[in-house]
Amino acid sequence: MDRKIIAAAAILGFVAIILGAFGAHALKKVLDVEQLVSFETGVRYQMYHALFLLFLGTTKLVSDKTKSTIYYLVISGVLFFSGSIYLLATRNITNVDFSVIGFITPIGGLLMIIAWALLFLNILKQKA
Repeated sequence: MDRKIIAAAAILGFVAIILGAFGAHALKKVLDVEQLVSFETGVRYQMYHALFLLFLGTTKLVSDKTKSTIYYLVISGVLFFSGSIYLLATRNITNVDFSVIGFITPIGGLLMIIAWALLFLNILKQKA
């Protein structure tokens, strides 16, 4: 499981760097400031959670069952949260109205919050 988690962290991390560079260079010319800030928010949270998964895959403080649950929460959360932000921020240049998927952004955020809370609760219940 740790290998899978670390591999996912690496994928999320390098995709975040690529999207960040794409946003800073190519999209800067075609998005307005508000759209660019939204896009950058998606990138930032994707990178935060890449680092979270990297930690998760290297720690022995969390059981494999909990790691698995956190892993799926984070992956789903990033796809919903960051993915929907990317689509919503770029809808003017894709000419596709993605506003119908806007409701999944907060669901993704909630999934990421639950992942962090699960980590906290798992650490809290362990004996010192």
